[in-house]
Amino acid sequence: MKKLPAFKTYGNYSSSNYGAHCLVFSIGQKEIYFSYQTPVAFYTPGTGLVVRENSWGPTTGKHLNAIDSGRKNERISGAEFEQRLAEAFPNE
Repeated sequence: MKKLPAFKTYGNYSSSNYGAHCLVFSIGQKEIYFSYQTPVAFYTPGTGLVVRENSWGPTTGKHLNAIDSGRKNERISGAEFEQRLAEAFPNE
């Protein structure tokens, strides 16, 4: 049986209900960050942290800031993010 991904919350939220919408799944050394059910960032040893720009609203903006400490100038477009995510996780 393949090893299942591990998951945890990111950010410092006092409510476990709210934190359930801020999940990061780890598959070996790779990580995918979700805001609700949408992947918004990922990490691999080869790419480092890759974060997409905010196309939604203030709540997702808070999630993105928790992931990248507010480095908005380093975020990439949604289309580029989707391409790089597919390249980083080709079989997942």
